[in-house]
Amino acid sequence: MENKRERDNEFIDQVILIRRVTKVVKGGKNLRFSALVAVGNKNGKVGIGKGKAREVPMAIRKAIEDAKKNLIDVPIKRGTIPHYIEGRFGAGHVVLRPASEGTGVIAGSSVRIILELAGVKNILTKIIGSKNAITSARATIEGLKNLKTRKGGGSKK
Repeated sequence: MENKRERDNEFIDQVILIRRVTKVVKGGKNLRFSALVAVGNKNGKVGIGKGKAREVPMAIRKAIEDAKKNLIDVPIKRGTIPHYIEGRFGAGHVVLRPASEGTGVIAGSSVRIILELAGVKNILTKIIGSKNAITSARATIEGLKNLKTRKGGGSKK
């Protein structure tokens, strides 16, 4: 049990988005909160998750649990990704390009958070199409999943 707790503590979580959502029922409106959270160890592992609850802290806690279940491995080569890749999810389209040393993370919104938590130091990105935070986050994860290394692999599910 102690070993699992130590493993959980190595991950850093960051809230990408919190939304107030409503469900209209006969008696009025039911308010809830939806949270999108990214979790990573800044060393090649990252994941995103969504959670919904009546209070914000509970929604964030659920989203963190979901993100830890959906972790992926990101191959990082000299502080950047090994090759150019495009990630698509719905109407979201994210272009990820490797960059030379000293460039930094050139990215916006949820893409920046995910890449920093994955441990990428230098990268150029562009969000094309939908700039919705959830869609661009999912497109980024799809792109990172499809990265391949020279030894034939790629990330494992």
